Amino acid sequence: MRILIIIPCYNEEKNIERVVNNLQKNFPQYDYLIVNDCSTDTTKEICKEKQYNYVSLCTNLGIGGGVQTGYIYAAEKGYDVTVQVDGDGQHDPAYIEKLIDVMQANEADMVIGSRFIQNQGFQTSASRRLGIRIINAVIGLCSGVKITDSTSGFRACSKRMTEFFAKNYAQDYPEPEAIVAATLHGYKVMECPVEMRAREGGTSSINLVRSIYYMIKVTCAIILQRFAR
Repeated sequence: MRILIIIPCYNEEKNIERVVNNLQKNFPQYDYLIVNDCSTDTTKEICKEKQYNYVSLCTNLGIGGGVQTGYIYAAEKGYDVTVQVDGDGQHDPAYIEKLIDVMQANEADMVIGSRFIQNQGFQTSASRRLGIRIINAVIGLCSGVKITDSTSGFRACSKRMTEFFAKNYAQDYPEPEAIVAATLHGYKVMECPVEMRAREGGTSSINLVRSIYYMIKVTCAIILQRFAR
């Protein structure tokens, strides 16, 4: 199989070298693509200096546009599997093979790495966990799929799922909406347990106020998406 790791990246100058060095040293069997979403720090310069495999967007598209860029690249290059790994270092590439194994064994189209199945590793804040539970419940009502970690960006996708996302992907806060879009179009979505790590450098773009906004917006988007079908 040809496997591509998609690394969406925005202002990760403190983390991106660690992420890529880990991949190159311990997982050389995987190809990777960094999608630099018009970072305002030195992320682009680091990628250029280190000769990483990257594409740098000329305008900020947000996480959805960045990830979709990776899916478009993968579809055009004919990759069999894509794996999304965040550029902040929270996702451990040691679990990539597990995600792919679960996907193949169950003939799934997307397997999401969930930190909440075994509740090990970094668990995020209590307020964000509450918001995630609410979004999980809305996804269950709208799609019939039980998900424990709907905001996890650590996920593996089959070739046909990759081709679908290359043409259809939510642009704002896409992870939960992508689950609903996939299930409503007949794709099989599953989870498997993983451990995540706390961000070692930089600052998350999601604070308490944005967490509340995120929960409200995504909930409305999921409900509208369900009725649009």
